[in-house]
Amino acid sequence: MHTLLFLLLLAGTHSATARTHSLNYMYTASSQVPNFPEFVVVGYVDEVQIFYYDSNTKTVEPKQDWMLKTTDSQYWESLTQKYFGHQQIYKDNIEIAKERFNQTEGVHIVQWMYGCEWDDETGEVKGYNQHGYDGKDFISLDLQTETWNAHRPQAVITKLKWDNDKAILAYLKNYYLQLCPSWLKKFLEHEKSSLLRTELPLMSLLQKSPSSPVSCHATGFYPDIAMLFWRKDGEELHEDVYVGEILPNHDGTFQMSTDLQVSSIPPEDWRRYDCVFQISGVKEDIVKRLDKDSVESNRGET
Repeated sequence: MHTLLFLLLLAGTHSATARTHSLNYMYTASSQVPNFPEFVVVGYVDEVQIFYYDSNTKTVEPKQDWMLKTTDSQYWESLTQKYFGHQQIYKDNIEIAKERFNQTEGVHIVQWMYGCEWDDETGEVKGYNQHGYDGKDFISLDLQTETWNAHRPQAVITKLKWDNDKAILAYLKNYYLQLCPSWLKKFLEHEKSSLLRTELPLMSLLQKSPSSPVSCHATGFYPDIAMLFWRKDGEELHEDVYVGEILPNHDGTFQMSTDLQVSSIPPEDWRRYDCVFQISGVKEDIVKRLDKDSVESNRGET
């Protein structure tokens, strides 16, 4: 397959009512980055790292014990050979990109992200193949039209070349909508206890000072398909609130927080507010009522 790899930064949103699983791969090639391998490949299932490869070790390393149950030695040997062969391709592609952008020196990064998503409730499958260069979108595949989208003028020549390769386009469509989801389901089936588990969070109310917002913090939950929000008299609040991102914990669980500005709320009205946590697969909400006695603070004793 013809591949020109570029860096793409992606952001997504989640709904607490649907559970979407994903299998994706990240290829990163770099030039003149100190103390970093020139070529790295990482695989993920539901954002859990399943293997790692770089140009220094030249070996694919499993990151989950259950991956060894779903594969054999030939699988890992073929991956190692594949990525070892791709190292030179990506090195050449960095030089091609530098020529197109009239660059000679400096740090440059190209990256390719591809994979698929599967909704276990609706059965809907989505595939993606996206490339970027130096932190900006470069080119991406549109599976519906079976064409490539050039996001920068320098990508037009690549788009024209790849659009004409109908055999590769047909292969990619079959891979992202058939083969990739089948591998994803295989991984999920072999490690239900880990990837399909649900863990509820520990919730806390925190406040740095009397004039600071009250932060509702939820930690230790899994999966990361969750929502955290403030309510007043049972109605969700959208003003005077700030919702943070879902962040990973070191143990594979997640955490998030949402802040409520309380400086204008009379003390007698505090109990009209509560913080609500919702997570995929659990019908009942976890509710933490706003109460001065339950708020941990830096006020008074440490």
